[in-house]
Amino acid sequence: MEEGKIMAGGEEVEVEVEQQQQQPCPPLSKNAQKKLLKQQRYEVKKAEKKALLKEQKKREGERKRKEWEEKLAGATEEEKQQLIESRKCLRKERMDQRSDEKGKKMQRLTKAKENGQNVVIDLEFDHLMNSSELHSLVQQIMYCYAMNGRCSCPAHLWLTGCQGEMQAQLQRLPGFDKWVIEKENRPYIEAFQDQKECLVYLTADSETTLDILDPKHIYIIGGLVDRNRWKGLTMKKAEDQGIQTAKLPIGTYLKMSSSQVLTVNQVVEILLKYLETGDWKTSFFEVIPQRKRCEGDNDIEQDEDTEGKDDHEIKIRDIELEEESEEKDDQGSKRQCIES
Repeated sequence: MEEGKIMAGGEEVEVEVEQQQQQPCPPLSKNAQKKLLKQQRYEVKKAEKKALLKEQKKREGERKRKEWEEKLAGATEEEKQQLIESRKCLRKERMDQRSDEKGKKMQRLTKAKENGQNVVIDLEFDHLMNSSELHSLVQQIMYCYAMNGRCSCPAHLWLTGCQGEMQAQLQRLPGFDKWVIEKENRPYIEAFQDQKECLVYLTADSETTLDILDPKHIYIIGGLVDRNRWKGLTMKKAEDQGIQTAKLPIGTYLKMSSSQVLTVNQVVEILLKYLETGDWKTSFFEVIPQRKRCEGDNDIEQDEDTEGKDDHEIKIRDIELEEESEEKDDQGSKRQCIES
């Protein structure tokens, strides 16, 4: 506290002013600065690529619309009616198929809420990330939810400590309010205060290696992007709270070219693969991209679609399109009901 003076009724009055101290971010190392510069160049390139794809999609839509109009223009009235009816039937079949798939997905996720493996994404670190990093984490969470929905043995996902800018960005996702996922504003330590002995924070800094996934345990993943600036943060948090920690048994099955720190979506996908297969090795090799492994591990045959999964903007785009198409199908179903 420090003293200051203000004018009140023409007289100077001494008041106490509380100094607001903000903890400065740790200075970036040269290596971290290079990575940041590389990330910034990557973001610019990604934005350009996204704009190009948007323009290509627009042109493709215009081309298809023109082809359809030309097809109708060269047809007789009877042929026009047949073409229109055929198109309606195809659209209805597609909507029915998506509705069926969506129903099955909802059944799996609802069942997972009752007896699935609890997996928590800890969102209490939003104050340590800039807007770009927050956006990246939101994209990873969207990917996690989509992968969980497609999984034959989904987990019961939780978002805890969801507040502020993180909550605002999540709310802007299409269909977020309909997600079958636990959205908890409170920290996990409060949300699970009666199950504290079951909490296990997954961190690469732990000395305990995870052998199996215990259905009784609640596994926590730190929602933090660019952990190089905050090494050991999740481990310290778990120790301060007096909860268990564990690390994935990555070193048992492969050698990493760098640290064993993975993105949030990679950790969630590894856990989902393990829930499906019960095999850590398969889970690691299907999720961890080859460029993160040492050369000796790159000789193992893999499908092309398993490479570079942390750089997952293509899949994110597919998920966004899937969410948009579901919204459109819902609107189309409503229109059909009104018309009928």
